[in-house]
Amino acid sequence: MANQEKFKTMIGGQALIEGLMMRGPQKDAIVVRGKDGVTVEINDRKTYPENSPLKWPLIRGVVGFFDAQVCGVKAILRSADLSPEETQEEPSKFDKWLEKKLGNKKFQSFVVGSAVALGLGLSIFLFFLLPMLIGSFFDRWVSGFVQNVIEGAIRIALFTGYILLVSCMEDMKRVFAYHGAEHKTIRCYEAGLPLTVENVRCQTRLHPRCGTSFLLVVMIISILLFSVASTALLAAIPSLAAIKGTFLYRLVMIGFKLLLLPLVVAFSYEINRWVGRHDNWFTHILSAPGMWFQNFTTKEPDDSMIEIGIEALNAVLPENEGEDRW
Repeated sequence: MANQEKFKTMIGGQALIEGLMMRGPQKDAIVVRGKDGVTVEINDRKTYPENSPLKWPLIRGVVGFFDAQVCGVKAILRSADLSPEETQEEPSKFDKWLEKKLGNKKFQSFVVGSAVALGLGLSIFLFFLLPMLIGSFFDRWVSGFVQNVIEGAIRIALFTGYILLVSCMEDMKRVFAYHGAEHKTIRCYEAGLPLTVENVRCQTRLHPRCGTSFLLVVMIISILLFSVASTALLAAIPSLAAIKGTFLYRLVMIGFKLLLLPLVVAFSYEINRWVGRHDNWFTHILSAPGMWFQNFTTKEPDDSMIEIGIEALNAVLPENEGEDRW
């Protein structure tokens, strides 16, 4: 008899300040433990019709990525408001002035937009632009493919160093423990077990569909896509090869690769989606590096954190069983 396919849910989450955000097929939930107890906030999730172009392959990956960034920043800011008072800071004079000028709603949109833009900008600079700048100095002596491999190696090294550094920060250890609680709760749910602290506690804190795995796939796909696209560009514009090694050549190639980043995200999303839907030796190999990284981005949660994970997951479960199948 053929083995029944394991259930995989599309529900995912994000660690917050003293809490979790869970995103289900119809609802989003923010659950935070403050000094006055647990606060649960549930909001309907914006969805698109099945025939919408925003749900087409490749396009859906870019849309989902930016949607996740915005929702994530909003959730972190909200968790800061709900968390114990000792973690909160008094708004600066500039913040108060800006809120007065823009109004509360526009001010919140400005803060979220600024945080998303700053976060993406720093990520693009550190993990893409900086490796490109360093790798460009090798273009006189190596082929385009080797140059992109060098850039990719630098990119992965920077990412690994960043993860290791952040994982050692004392303030981040509780956030990573909540990340572990999110994974363990989802594992328990996918295993078909009742969502109890005892059942969740014995699950692994590693999960193949984690955002950490997605970021690693982005970096690997960038090596392949940048190599193919750069070769095609040089074939289409032979005069570009004649100025190889010059400042202008490096500027053109870096700008070209930055323009390809949305396509990298789109392909990475589709690969992650495919890997997440299958369970075999090949997908295990593909997901192994991301799973290994989660040893640093997750920590073992305590029972109070697991309770938050259970509360958050229960809040976004669909009305009809199976509607959240991945």
